[in-house]
Amino acid sequence: MNVQWFPGHMTKALRMMEENAKIVDAIGYVLDARAPSACFNPQFTSVVGNKPCIFILNKCDLADPYKLDVWCKYFQNKGDAFVKITATASAEAGKVVSAFASLTSELSAKYRAKGILKPVRFMIVGVPNCGKSTIINCLSGKKTVITGDKPGVTKGKQWVRLQSGLELLDTPGTLWPKFDDELVASRLCFIGSIKDDVVDMYEIALSLIAQLAELYPKNLAERYNTDSRKNADEIFAEIASKRGYLLRGGEIDAERCAKAVVDDFRKGKLGKITFDLPPA
Repeated sequence: MNVQWFPGHMTKALRMMEENAKIVDAIGYVLDARAPSACFNPQFTSVVGNKPCIFILNKCDLADPYKLDVWCKYFQNKGDAFVKITATASAEAGKVVSAFASLTSELSAKYRAKGILKPVRFMIVGVPNCGKSTIINCLSGKKTVITGDKPGVTKGKQWVRLQSGLELLDTPGTLWPKFDDELVASRLCFIGSIKDDVVDMYEIALSLIAQLAELYPKNLAERYNTDSRKNADEIFAEIASKRGYLLRGGEIDAERCAKAVVDDFRKGKLGKITFDLPPA
């Protein structure tokens, strides 16, 4: 898969994250529940060191409930703190604050015992478009930081103080400079972590159709009234024909059809989907 962007920007963001990690007490690691494994940045571990960390499985309303349970059991077995949420639902805020407070309860107690009036600080990290800023706005109860439905909205660090006394640092979504695994790259494209304008959307749509045909054939067949046993090109052509994504002369409007298919997935019109499972 041909993905083009500017690695220097990612390197700069990682350096910023490394510096910020020194001034926070804990990490909130946001993962898109539709592709948690793809959202694990292999460079984050070295950047954040041994800071206490809670994994935030976000966009659970769009995820496969069965696979989501498998991920929760994975974190439980590892002894990792985690919480699953839908950040756009304001009722989820208390769940996240409680999880944050539980993770740092010992540190808060130490501060109180020493008479230190210092808030516990969390740094929120994750790949672009995983919902970091939306989570912070949900927790603060107002639109404190800028959000968007595409990557790259958060440009610099932003501190937000919650009524609970916690302080959260929102950081720009960070990818890694090079992808060795095309499957990971494709799934990051599906969830919008890689900007649409730097990839071939036709190629992305074909990859999405192929993976859905393998993992969720029923969802694909029901949405597009197609035979999921066909190859991705055939299914794509069938979708374009049935939906009228055609140019003059009956030629397929590949760009329009591709964007529509990817948009269907992102809006949950293809059902609740999670592409990957945790390592065995």
